[in-house]
Amino acid sequence: MLADLAPILGEKAIVTDREHIAPWESDWRQRYHGTAPAMLQPASTGHVAAIMAAATRHRVPIVAQGGNSSMVGGATPPADGRALIVSLRRLDRIRSIDAAAGFAVVEAGVILETLHGAAIDAGARFPLTLGAKGSATVGGLVSTNAGGTQVLRFGSMRGLVAGIEAVFADGGIHDGLSPLKKDNRGYDLTQLLVGAEGTLGIVTAATLRLVPLAPTRSAAWAGTHTPAAALTLLRRFQAATDALESFEILPCESLDAVLRHVPGTRSPLGGVHRWHLLIETTDERGNALIERELARALDDGLIADATIAASETQVGDFWRIRDSISDSERALGPASQHDLSVPVEAMPGFMMAAATACEAAFPGTHASGFGHLGDGNIHFHVRAAPGTDPSRWYADDVPRVTRFVDDLVIAAGGSIAAEHGIGQMKIDELERLASPARLNALRRVKAGLDPLGLLNPGKLVRVAQADATQ
Repeated sequence: MLADLAPILGEKAIVTDREHIAPWESDWRQRYHGTAPAMLQPASTGHVAAIMAAATRHRVPIVAQGGNSSMVGGATPPADGRALIVSLRRLDRIRSIDAAAGFAVVEAGVILETLHGAAIDAGARFPLTLGAKGSATVGGLVSTNAGGTQVLRFGSMRGLVAGIEAVFADGGIHDGLSPLKKDNRGYDLTQLLVGAEGTLGIVTAATLRLVPLAPTRSAAWAGTHTPAAALTLLRRFQAATDALESFEILPCESLDAVLRHVPGTRSPLGGVHRWHLLIETTDERGNALIERELARALDDGLIADATIAASETQVGDFWRIRDSISDSERALGPASQHDLSVPVEAMPGFMMAAATACEAAFPGTHASGFGHLGDGNIHFHVRAAPGTDPSRWYADDVPRVTRFVDDLVIAAGGSIAAEHGIGQMKIDELERLASPARLNALRRVKAGLDPLGLLNPGKLVRVAQADATQ
């Protein structure tokens, strides 16, 4: 296969040096490790099509990668060395930006932070952001239906994708970049590829929706007693403005972890508060709106203290704390980490009850959650007891904790995968908990578009097929 591709891709696009491949064979969390005999670096959609056509002829599985920032092992090659990595990082062109029309056509390897800057330079903005914005790529964001901190107003990646260009398993190119408002030519292939985690096709470019530049950006940090009080305040802000973009909640221990492990950070408030809120709006009334609503909340006992950012720098300081939580909590020791969602109204009660239930079921552990209150997304962590051997924890305890937490999620009418996807981390739990009808539909779609099982094997859904390596 590599010999067939060399004249098409060029020898520099075929990497076989172990030292260069090794960093891309493990996931961001260093939980999953694979091996690949080569990494291909296509520079165009035509190159990707040639790769998939050759993969089909030679029955070679393919794992597409962008920034390799998956939280569920979704871009790690299999451990048996039967798959090749296809890095899309050379597909890094912003093909066009039309601020007036509100669209950008962007290749899969474009880094999110780069897109943010280009959109602003063109007089618009791309309204999705997350902590990994400096490494996450557009192809990965599309393929995982990424969320982030502004889903409350603008929705997840699914709602921001207006068109997709992708290569299917047989090398066929889906040219679906045109942002048509009406198109009834059957199944919506664009939306089918969003969130498919590279198991149905390789996304090479996307047409993304832009929004106007915000007239103002205002943020506040508040301390509250309970998540229930936070939900009441969320509803008040939603009634007061349609420009509420973020409403984040985190426990005091998450803030403490950041303050201890991230140099240059400091608490926005004095005193001790059990829960903290980060609120951001782009309402044209600016700080006046936030000040009014927070004053009401103080009078009504919903919050104990609050501060409003006095500058864009201070807004950035607030977000630096929020974006540093995951990295900081890793320093606290091994944990069973869960990206889940429940109905928004159920989120306050779930955060409290689930933590209590986990600590009772697994003595010595400590459980807590933080996340996006406005869309019901909780990052729920159960930390091992002090002195626990990490290898034993991950091998023996984490599977039991995971099943326990996931059962609580399903009982609450929620989802075990809110924004990180299934990958390989959650594939067993999806099979255990999903309805037979859902699993059957997923498997049939996968088998129909990838009958040889060549695209990202072992991720999202298992399909009984002939050995793709034969």
